[in-house]
Amino acid sequence: MLAARPDAAWRDYRHRGDRWRDDPDGLAAWQQGRTGYPVVDAAMRQLAQEGFMHNRARMIAASFLANDLRLDWRDGAAHFMRYLTDADIACNQLNWQWVAGTGTDTNPHRIFNPTRQGRRFDPTGAYVRRYVPELARLPAAVIHDPDEPTRRARGYPPPIVDHRQAIAASRARRH
Repeated sequence: MLAARPDAAWRDYRHRGDRWRDDPDGLAAWQQGRTGYPVVDAAMRQLAQEGFMHNRARMIAASFLANDLRLDWRDGAAHFMRYLTDADIACNQLNWQWVAGTGTDTNPHRIFNPTRQGRRFDPTGAYVRRYVPELARLPAAVIHDPDEPTRRARGYPPPIVDHRQAIAASRARRH
C-alpha cells in the first residue's frame, strides 16, 4: 500500500523557510542531558535510562532543540525513535513537526520556556532530583535555575544558550 505522502515523516508539512543550525556539540549536549536546563536534562536522561518520558517532558525537550538550539527537528525525532520504547513514527514525527512549528496546526510562536515549564510542572523538583542527581540536594526554589557557583560546585553545566536571546534570534530568523 502506498501512502499519499510517504515523505511526510521526514519533510516539513508546512515549510516556513527555516534555517536550522549545524551544531554537533549542542546536539550532543541535548542528547546527553547536559544543556544546563534541569528539566530538559532530566527528560533526556530519563529517555536514555528508561526509554520513556512523559508527554510534557517530550514537548519541553523537543521545543528546546528546535526553538532554543535551532537544530533540525529531524535530528531530535531520530534520537527519540532510537530510544523510545513506545516509538511510533506517525506520533513521533508529527509531534516534532508540531513543536517545531512546521506541521499541521502550525504555530511557530509556540515555544516552551524550559525554566518556567520546570517550575510549573515540577514545582517540588522531584522529577529533576530523580534524573539529575547532581542537583538532588537543592531546594525547590532554586532547582530549576541554579546560580553559577551552585552549578560549578555540583559539576552541573551552565546553560548552553540563553533562552531569551535564543528565542529572539529564532524569531528574527523566521521573519
